[in-house]
Amino acid sequence: MTRFGYTLMTEQSGPRELVGYAVDAEKQGFDFAVSSDHYSPWLTEQGHAPYAWTVLGAVAQATSQLELMTYVTCPTIRYEPAVVAQKAATLQLLSEGRFTLGLGSGENLNEHVVGEGWPMVGVRQDMLEEAIHIIRELHTGELVTWQGEYFRVDSARIWDCPEGGVPIGVAVSGEKSFARFGPLADHVIAVEPDADLVTGFLNHRKSAESGGDALGIGSRAARAIGQIPICWDTDADRAKERAHEQFRWFAGGWAVNADLPTPAGFAGASQFITPDQVAENIPCGPDLDAIVEAVSAYWKAGFTDVALVQVGDEGQQQFLDEAAGPLLDKLRAAAP
Repeated sequence: MTRFGYTLMTEQSGPRELVGYAVDAEKQGFDFAVSSDHYSPWLTEQGHAPYAWTVLGAVAQATSQLELMTYVTCPTIRYEPAVVAQKAATLQLLSEGRFTLGLGSGENLNEHVVGEGWPMVGVRQDMLEEAIHIIRELHTGELVTWQGEYFRVDSARIWDCPEGGVPIGVAVSGEKSFARFGPLADHVIAVEPDADLVTGFLNHRKSAESGGDALGIGSRAARAIGQIPICWDTDADRAKERAHEQFRWFAGGWAVNADLPTPAGFAGASQFITPDQVAENIPCGPDLDAIVEAVSAYWKAGFTDVALVQVGDEGQQQFLDEAAGPLLDKLRAAAP
């Protein structure tokens, strides 16, 4: 059964609002919530960037059924992997087993702030692979000393460690990342409804498991977790304008977005994007059937989980109060 999630967009809402939205998302019947982990919004119009881990800790206490996930955290530059391992373990305990650690190789927008530079993509992938090994080691609860190419860990132990560790999802983008991260991750994360991303990862995951080389905890079936922006509003024109104001950066694609360092860069890169162009990629307005049609591309591509992003803080509460429940009913009726 396809599961549907709600996105806590830390770039467009303040921390108290995000916790309230999570509570309402659980009441409306969302299966899980994913949280972005940003130091900066993409555009100044979005205007927010609270610390995701504090927000998730509050959400863990304010909810009881909603599964939680980072979508995604970069454990290599702004955060050391040993610190990410501790944060993830604590959140898993606070949520009583509802947390999945979503990891990726990061974006310059968030990682450059600590002054360590922005490596080439190949180096970022190497760093991510090493970080996952460290996190897995620390989630055994044993004493860990690690001397790697990029990271050192000196006699570290996670003292409050959940039994079995924490499930890990990894963002992938192509064949090389399948082969590299398939044996390391429990779940695959992708932001495009590409069936090759799902089958490629799962095939490498199964191959690693059969050969005894997989490092995943193996207690849950592998899931493919996608994400799609929508902009529901009772007024289609207002929805289109909001989507353009808040999400025109989306048109650049991740290959571009990963390397831009500031909101000013995103503003420059998206200055010629029109509202109509944004609406071609993001369903805008009150038509729930149009949203279902857009989301269906994910389950047709083999995704097991899809997180919805309701664009903009304005109208967020109205979406949750009026549209979320009927939309979930339609999605579940249509999905396998």
